[in-house]
Amino acid sequence: MTKAIVVNRTGGPEVLTVEDRPLASPGPGHVAVRQTAIGLNFIDTYQRSGLYPVPTPFVAGNEGAGVITALGEGVTDFKIGDRVAYQGQLGAYATERLLNASGLVTIPDGIEDRTAAAIMLKGLTAFYLLFKTWEVAKGQTILWHAAAGGTGLIATQWAKALGATVIGTAGSADKVAMALTHGCDHVINYNTEDFATRVRELTDGKGVDVVYDGVGKSTFEKSLDCLRPRGLMVSFGNASGVVSVPDITVLARKGSLYVTRPTSVHYFAKREELVEGARHLFEAVKSGAIKVEIGRTFPLDQAADAHRALEGRETTGSVILVP
Repeated sequence: MTKAIVVNRTGGPEVLTVEDRPLASPGPGHVAVRQTAIGLNFIDTYQRSGLYPVPTPFVAGNEGAGVITALGEGVTDFKIGDRVAYQGQLGAYATERLLNASGLVTIPDGIEDRTAAAIMLKGLTAFYLLFKTWEVAKGQTILWHAAAGGTGLIATQWAKALGATVIGTAGSADKVAMALTHGCDHVINYNTEDFATRVRELTDGKGVDVVYDGVGKSTFEKSLDCLRPRGLMVSFGNASGVVSVPDITVLARKGSLYVTRPTSVHYFAKREELVEGARHLFEAVKSGAIKVEIGRTFPLDQAADAHRALEGRETTGSVILVP
């Protein structure tokens, strides 16, 4: 049996229920994993609420780390006892689970399980955004919203290591201070300053090359005012609500801007892409270019409280659940 956090109907954090479920033997191409740490992400809340539809009932969660306990037929890249991590496989909120081996990566020596669980989804998101969606390079200037969040703290450090000038936004003095110690050259408190005006001041009126925005509705339009002509707006999340652009000519008026809405499904569709991203991520952590901050830890059966804290903007860094 495995203890799992199940969504039987969509709604608020209260719909997350603890259930005991049977665990089958792994089928062809799959493995059984005893989980040691589970990452918490905004996508978990979108699926729970119904914003991202998932047929119910389902076990919540999308990333984790653990130890392989059984192998299905045809699995040759792993062995029992291997420490592994994953992202993008629904069903993470459980003590034990089955996983498709093609979506796993081996956790290297020098990386703890909790660190791996805290960075797989957020760190690989940072990877594709910084290296694939827009190739950040020395001399460029970027704006990253929610710079003290789990993805933000990873990405801003990584961008700084790549030689970029990094401007971040955050919603409190404590979060501003944290972002300043994790790669940001400047951090704007969006509750006390107009971030678009401040970005123009910091860039001598030029604007930034690219904006990375996981906040969504509340920051999208002003973010367009932060870009240089032909700059790129990367909208990769909806923490404050879904973005809509009813009049696409606004992009022309504001400088022939580009807008993209990327997702990891298309950046890690092939195993070699996943392995490449994980290799870069683990190397950046081991080299010290990325310092991983685990802001809060919750027992697995308190997943609802963890969701409330995340949605209430009460967290900084990564949040993990411990089975």
